[in-house]
Amino acid sequence: MSESLAAPTALPDATRGMPAARPLSAYKPYWAKRFGTAKFLPTTRAEMDALGWDSCDIVIVTGDAYVDHPSFGMAVIGRMLENQGFRVGIIAQPDWLSAEPFKALGRPNLFWGVTAGNMDSMINRYTADRKIRSDDAYTPGGQGGARPDRCSAVYAQRCREAYKDVPIVMGGIEASLRRIAHYDYWQDKVRRSILMDAKADLLLYGNAERAIVEVAHRLAAREPIESITDVRGTAFIRRRNDATAQGWFELDSTEVDRPGRIDQHINPYMGMAQQAAEQGQSCALEDAGAFDPLKGAAPQGAQADLAGGAKPIKLVPNPALARKADAGQTATPLRGKMTLPPRDRTVIRLPAYEALKDDPVLYAHANRVLHLETNPGNARALVQRHGEGPGAQDVWITPPPIPLTTAEMDLVFDLPYARAPHPSYGNATIPAWDMIRFSVNIMRGCFGGCTFCSITEHEGRIIQSRSEQSILKEIKTIRDSVKGFTGVISDLGGPTANMFHLGCKSPEIEAACRKPSCVYPDICPNLNTDHSRLISLYRQARHIKGIKKILIGSGLRYDLAVRSPEYIKELVTHHVGGYLKIAPEHTEQGPLSKMMKPGMGAYDRFKQLFEKFSEEAGKKQYLIPYFIAAHPGTTDEDMMNLALWLKANGFKADQVQTFYPSPMATATAMYHSGLNTLKGISRDPRKGEKVDIVKGEKRRRLHKAFLRYHDPNNWPLLREALKAMGRADLIGNGKHQLIPTYQPTTDGGYQSARRKNSTQAGTRTSVVTVGRVQRGEPTPGERSPERASAQPARGSAPRKGQVLTQHTGLPPRDTGSRASGRLGTGKAAGPTGRKPGGRRDR
Repeated sequence: MSESLAAPTALPDATRGMPAARPLSAYKPYWAKRFGTAKFLPTTRAEMDALGWDSCDIVIVTGDAYVDHPSFGMAVIGRMLENQGFRVGIIAQPDWLSAEPFKALGRPNLFWGVTAGNMDSMINRYTADRKIRSDDAYTPGGQGGARPDRCSAVYAQRCREAYKDVPIVMGGIEASLRRIAHYDYWQDKVRRSILMDAKADLLLYGNAERAIVEVAHRLAAREPIESITDVRGTAFIRRRNDATAQGWFELDSTEVDRPGRIDQHINPYMGMAQQAAEQGQSCALEDAGAFDPLKGAAPQGAQADLAGGAKPIKLVPNPALARKADAGQTATPLRGKMTLPPRDRTVIRLPAYEALKDDPVLYAHANRVLHLETNPGNARALVQRHGEGPGAQDVWITPPPIPLTTAEMDLVFDLPYARAPHPSYGNATIPAWDMIRFSVNIMRGCFGGCTFCSITEHEGRIIQSRSEQSILKEIKTIRDSVKGFTGVISDLGGPTANMFHLGCKSPEIEAACRKPSCVYPDICPNLNTDHSRLISLYRQARHIKGIKKILIGSGLRYDLAVRSPEYIKELVTHHVGGYLKIAPEHTEQGPLSKMMKPGMGAYDRFKQLFEKFSEEAGKKQYLIPYFIAAHPGTTDEDMMNLALWLKANGFKADQVQTFYPSPMATATAMYHSGLNTLKGISRDPRKGEKVDIVKGEKRRRLHKAFLRYHDPNNWPLLREALKAMGRADLIGNGKHQLIPTYQPTTDGGYQSARRKNSTQAGTRTSVVTVGRVQRGEPTPGERSPERASAQPARGSAPRKGQVLTQHTGLPPRDTGSRASGRLGTGKAAGPTGRKPGGRRDR
């Protein structure tokens, strides 16, 4: 790496807002545009022949079944490339045991596109307890096993074997979250960048429309893929001392507690005003140093004339040297100033893979730096060495892509999708498609910054919203063309239900901001929380002819909603089908502070408004809160207090979500290192904060058991734990005690909520007895079906020892259809809490 500067071109100053990007519609179409659009992108040579193609320019290999819908990544990228004039083929869920299935469409003219699909293949295949799932929502028939573990790497290797001279471009969430050395929960170790294993030429992270279009046109212009190193939102491998790396200034961040400067990490526990007050300035001056103690006041004199956007920094005394001085040792304070080059020519060197793979503290440090460089307005490139000696290679990561404009979002969602699975699947059910086929995605991104969630690492923190006209057009398209539509739109949402067109009030501040969340520890005063456009959208949508009801199925950010009571009234009056899911995640401040989630005060305020407006509308409606067990920072006492809260408020959760350490998430770094990466990383035990990590099968099972305190199968474990915690007073038959002293007959079995989302009202919570009731078999201690007349009718008050679950004690959801008033099917009496692929909304 060279520290010499080769006359770099400065990025537009962050004080003027986000850097400009070439619009998706500004490229000259490729010559194959003359072939027009296909009803479905071809999956066989016969389909290619029917379109008049002799070859494909790009072949996309995906781990999902091919569904031509804007909620499925392969369809979005495929249609976007088709819009640019390229001939795109799809190979969906190929047999990976040989390279032959990858040759089905012939040799791609330009490149392979490889993706694991909408989900990380390991999360898709394994539960949070590392047990193999038997189902796959993205496969016809819902059958598991249709894709390999670490799907992207396996597919890339087979593509290379099939046609080794064709460039390979990886994408999708699996590749995005593995673009750098990452902790792998399934092997309990740090793995190297997926690029090193897959041997791909280029990795695109994020939603990637902007990057894939530029890469495709440059490859079509016969530019070697090795020279494509300047596209934002990409990662690639360079040999050490590569000549193309000249002209970059490298900042060394390979060690912890080393004197030097990258940027002070933002403290998420302090509000914007607090951080500004510490510097005696306002947050609007952040880029000038308001939130960086290492920066002083605005430069004056000659320093104010620094060219190219470079800014001065101060070298401050090393605190460790200051302590030596206090101890009487010689210490010379560092003084003076140096100038940094523009951010677009600066690269931060992260600790090498070999250095951090066995050093959790160093891994946590690297994770902090990675998350700091996520704002497209000010992020710098990152580089990480893999390997040692002459064969060492550098993985480079360019800054995140510039968010799509509203016009570009409309372009992406208005493409000619067939809105159906490929006809080759016949009548096979694809569960993920069934879940979203009547829903509409209105936005992308999330500025919540929840540490357990990877949405922001993939889609970014800046909200990208569609126009109302585009959304209403899609609703009409669903009404007119999607088979089985009954007049009910199941969701108008996205990663979060109520961030539509929300964002920073100032483009300049937005481009300069380096905070990990806009809503923690409190809502930023610079954040626009006006829900009026979303309210207007709801009103327009429900007045479309043929639309009976518009439901909101995405998770609601209730701390934002309470800022707009009018929105809550509109939502509760017209768009809640009996229940509304929200995710407090916990009740105790310890785990909430590690999650970067608001306290229960915001939940209580929202609950009051929800109940008030439900009563005014004359409706009986219910909030369904979701919680996470075993999150870093959660003690056994925290889970006990959560269980007591659940019982006091009458909740008996049928579904339990255990913390799942996904690659790159901040909470995963906590899980691996045992340190609170939000507050600071140091090898000095006097600094930083240690975090209680819930590891081991028994303790994770205990935390889940507290959430399902009402299940008799969990009572023996809970009794043992409560006695060990000195809380035997919570064992008894009183209403203020958590579990009873008696133990009914159970076999200790448990059926996951993914298989069984709900039970019928009036049945026992134990899944063993639930199964027997649904099959009409007698449960232990109960009468046979022939004597069922002696049993209380469904829906009546439960007899002693019988409990109703959180979901099944509620009325059925009103979907506007005739069948919505029946509970007898045993289906969907409560929400699953997951988007397709198991991702929870926040």
